[in-house]
Amino acid sequence: MKNERLLSLDVFRGLTVLLMTLVNNPGSWGSIYPMLDHAEWNGCTLADLIFPFFILILGMAIPFAMPVKTVDVDTFMKILVRSMRIFCLGFFLFFFGKINFGTMEGFPLIAIRLSITILVCWALLGNFNLAVKRILVFSIFTTMMILAFNTEMFAEIRIPGVLQRIAIVYFATALLYLFFDFKKQIVIVATLLIGYYFLMAFVDVPGFGPANFDKATNLSAWLDGIIFKNHMYSATKTWDPEGSLSTLPAIANGLLGCILGQFIIKVLDKKLMVKQLALIGLGLVAIGLAWNIIFPINKALWTSSYVLFTAGLGSIILAFLYYIIDIKKIQTWSKPFLIWGVNPMIVFFFSGIIPRVLSLIKFDDPNNLAEKINLQSYLYKNYIAIFFENPMNASLGGALIYIAIWTFILWIFYRQKLIFKV
Repeated sequence: MKNERLLSLDVFRGLTVLLMTLVNNPGSWGSIYPMLDHAEWNGCTLADLIFPFFILILGMAIPFAMPVKTVDVDTFMKILVRSMRIFCLGFFLFFFGKINFGTMEGFPLIAIRLSITILVCWALLGNFNLAVKRILVFSIFTTMMILAFNTEMFAEIRIPGVLQRIAIVYFATALLYLFFDFKKQIVIVATLLIGYYFLMAFVDVPGFGPANFDKATNLSAWLDGIIFKNHMYSATKTWDPEGSLSTLPAIANGLLGCILGQFIIKVLDKKLMVKQLALIGLGLVAIGLAWNIIFPINKALWTSSYVLFTAGLGSIILAFLYYIIDIKKIQTWSKPFLIWGVNPMIVFFFSGIIPRVLSLIKFDDPNNLAEKINLQSYLYKNYIAIFFENPMNASLGGALIYIAIWTFILWIFYRQKLIFKV
């Protein structure tokens, strides 16, 4: 089968990336609609669907990108280099705000940070041959790891992260797809999910006591403390939401997407495939909800019930999109989401950089000369929030304006056929 692109999958990715941008860039973090904020611990909001959907889509895309399995050094190196490029993009986001040169501050420091960012982005997203990509990404990865473990400036830099998890999941899923057939992949998914449940539910936690699913005292949190020590998420400090042990079910998440992608390719009757995909989705949701009784749906722990529940919802959504877009050919409405779906990495990376830059540009607050205000807060308070009585509507309005700006940028990229790939 030739390499092909599934339009509905690109649209689903676009919807997911757009929603991610909406959730990650509110006008004010203090005024967010509950469904656009993550569940405090157990449970699942709209915001909690984004990450597992993206991983599911990543897995689905693998058999479309590699319809013929070729197991050789060149293929392995391509997978490794792509994974490392994604990892380094995510890792660099945590370096950006900590780069300093003596007492330098203000615009000169911002200019240097942005210059370094442009060089890193060029090195990690540039369309070079494989040998050049390998040299660049290994050099950048090695440099950042040396800085993280041997300098005071970066002594507490976070190592895990969203893009880092995506990189690891992609690497593992792609190799499992290449080395194992369809049935064995299903067994691996079941083994990972059931094995993770037994580890979390029955293995005592050193220093804390019996197995539990609580914050900071569960087995995954303990292992994060051993592996990452001071290099974890600053808001949690003693554990990381994209930590070590919870990456196992995330890999199962990606492999489950890969299995569904192969299913879509293999079933020749596409209307029948849509029905079966929707039924599979309903089944996964039901199993996830049932498992939730003893292993709560939880994004931070990436519980097995969370994997099945979100994968099921993702399958149902894709079945609907496939029917509308690829079978019925009702496609005009999907163009805005398509332009988001073909350039996800550039959006994610620079959506992390832009707010950091805006927050660094500070000046005297015109409304309170005794205080400083950053450019991001100034623009929001003076040009967005004043038009809304409800602070949550104002915050949502700020996010929608940010979405509109990115849509215009991505539309230009799409028209110019500029697709940035790792």
